Amino acid sequence: MKKVPCLMFLLLVVFMAGCSNGESSEEVTSKETAESRTIEASTGEVEITGVPEKVVVLEWSYIEHMLPLGIQPVGVADKEGYDKWVNVGEPLADKVEDVGTRSEPNFEAISRLDPDLIIGAEYRHESFADKLNEIAPTVMFAPYSEEGASDQYAHMKDEFNLMAEIFKKEEKAEQVISDMEMEMAELGESIDNTEEIQAVVTQAFTSQNTPILRLFTDNSVVAGVLDQMGIENAVSTEKPEIYGFVSSDVESLQNYQDAHFFYLVQEDDPIFENLADNPAWTNLNFVEEGRTYKLPGDMGTFAGPLSAERLANEIAAILNE
Repeated sequence: MKKVPCLMFLLLVVFMAGCSNGESSEEVTSKETAESRTIEASTGEVEITGVPEKVVVLEWSYIEHMLPLGIQPVGVADKEGYDKWVNVGEPLADKVEDVGTRSEPNFEAISRLDPDLIIGAEYRHESFADKLNEIAPTVMFAPYSEEGASDQYAHMKDEFNLMAEIFKKEEKAEQVISDMEMEMAELGESIDNTEEIQAVVTQAFTSQNTPILRLFTDNSVVAGVLDQMGIENAVSTEKPEIYGFVSSDVESLQNYQDAHFFYLVQEDDPIFENLADNPAWTNLNFVEEGRTYKLPGDMGTFAGPLSAERLANEIAAILNE
């Protein structure tokens, strides 16, 4: 009878040894997320360990790329400006810290947050990339690269997918893009005769008492949104514009008189009120026929999928009135 307890003890020892040598799913997941990966950024390869949890973002566009993936940064550049001018999606949490301006970030403020990753834009931040990399691995995007200039809408999606790769959210990103483009197509179908609609979209402002019109060209994100809706962007150029727009004056608008004219302008800028007595403006067909439409001034036109989706909704709502 004494052999039974000994046998039970041996079985217990074997069972415990098996448990200690095995790994729970949580342990396996933890090891996977701690693996080092190489991300191909615009400025070269960046090694990332695991899935970053504390991220500082120095350019507004990439805040917008993170939010649809369900990720809030710990710090952003010019938080007040983002909240004011990029009114899309889930707002930034109150606990998100401001780390200076987009062109001149505060390195001490960034360092205090002890980030796992910093995200910036090459055209703004490459000159002090070394300082940023001393704080944390830094991924630079290149929104205005020659590679991306030919089709900035497609380039925006590529950047969004790279963001998803960084955070291991590829399936989520695929769903976001699929839902976005499905909605754009449905919005286009809700508009009568989209095949006959041409559009000009401009950011307009007054500079030194002179009206300046940035007309979005056929390689821009704006043009990509219109294309998804079945609307033709009227402003074309021989070569892709690196920033996706051309600066124009009022007189040049006569080239687009048959189009629908959409404009973004700040509330305190009376640019079009000042043109009320200017024949170069008032004699345009789209002005005489009431085909001018104001878009919200707090909508991003160079940003990510949230702003692209909002632009489609705003245009459809206007044309369906």
